[in-house]
Amino acid sequence: MDSSIGIGKTARRAYGFDDIAIVPSRRTRDPDDVDISWEIDGYRFDLPLMASAMDAVVSPASAVTIGRLGGLAVLNLEGLHSRYEDADAVLQEISELPSATATARMQELYQQPIKEDLIAKSISEIKAGGVTAAASLTPQRVQEYAHIVLEAELDILVIQGTVVSAEHMSTQTEPLNLKEFIATFDLPVIVGGCASYQPALHLMRTGAIGILVGVGPGAACTSRQVLGIGVPQATAISDAAGARMRHLDETGRYVHVIADGGMRTGGDIAKAIACGADAVMIGSPLARATDAPGRGFHWGMATFHSGLPRGVRIAATPLGTAQQILTGPTSLNDGTMNLFGALRTSMATTGYESVKDFQKAEVVIAPSIKTEGKFAQQHQGIVDYT
Repeated sequence: MDSSIGIGKTARRAYGFDDIAIVPSRRTRDPDDVDISWEIDGYRFDLPLMASAMDAVVSPASAVTIGRLGGLAVLNLEGLHSRYEDADAVLQEISELPSATATARMQELYQQPIKEDLIAKSISEIKAGGVTAAASLTPQRVQEYAHIVLEAELDILVIQGTVVSAEHMSTQTEPLNLKEFIATFDLPVIVGGCASYQPALHLMRTGAIGILVGVGPGAACTSRQVLGIGVPQATAISDAAGARMRHLDETGRYVHVIADGGMRTGGDIAKAIACGADAVMIGSPLARATDAPGRGFHWGMATFHSGLPRGVRIAATPLGTAQQILTGPTSLNDGTMNLFGALRTSMATTGYESVKDFQKAEVVIAPSIKTEGKFAQQHQGIVDYT
């Protein structure tokens, strides 16, 4: 139902993860009987996980680690590993920068030209680790570097930006025609982001195997503040899931919906899938791994934009290894570790056997779900529910 903002403007209500809760069904299951695996375009993963294409999260080495744990890591081909022979030294410098000068110095560091041989080298290192290799390019750079990713035998290409549309208009340059590019490109392509029904549907019609859903929800992203755009994730994912069903009805072709950003805990991941996601893309939780490239810090893909930065470098206090964060074990009780053990338990507790089944779970609007009855935890500072 639309609400009036004023005489000249109406708006519909949108919901984030903190506004909803998953309702248990009439049955429960043994967690060992729950299947949380994900399959996309012939590739199978034990976890419905993509690691965000951010330098603080994914390096060639961490991509292999995450792949061996059952996920799919996406390397940023416009990041530090494609600009510097010794990217580790640059990552170390970034981790030591004072907060007051971090953005300005990062703008300088990311001005270093991209080197084609480093793109090929990074992809080769991931493939040598025996895992599926995925990497991202922005729409502006796709045609320039497409031949490199093909020669390097990348497995999955992600075309990613703050907002990616199926119809980009420009009087200055020849824009990328996504539909034509995907139809002739010899690799499966995932595109995004988007945040509502119609843009999601049009991205699906480009021939992509999956779309990324999320504009501005990431922990290090400031796009919502800087640009004033975005849709809370529960609504954005549900809209995209509706577009997926229409596209399936029209074409018989299933396009995967990947929730991109805004998830901090296992409960958030469970809610994303209950709203209709097939998998999730996370960054900041993995940036908190002791073996993450960011060395205790995290920043987004637009943090270092030369003219209008839309992100910040934030502290990502290390919690444990990537394995502990993704699949445990853990002694933390706030849901920030063993994220996919939490997903499995959520599905078992509510009675669902697979990710696709869990997309059918009943969801309620529940703004008090995190605080109801939790006064003692809040008052004593045991768990922060703000």
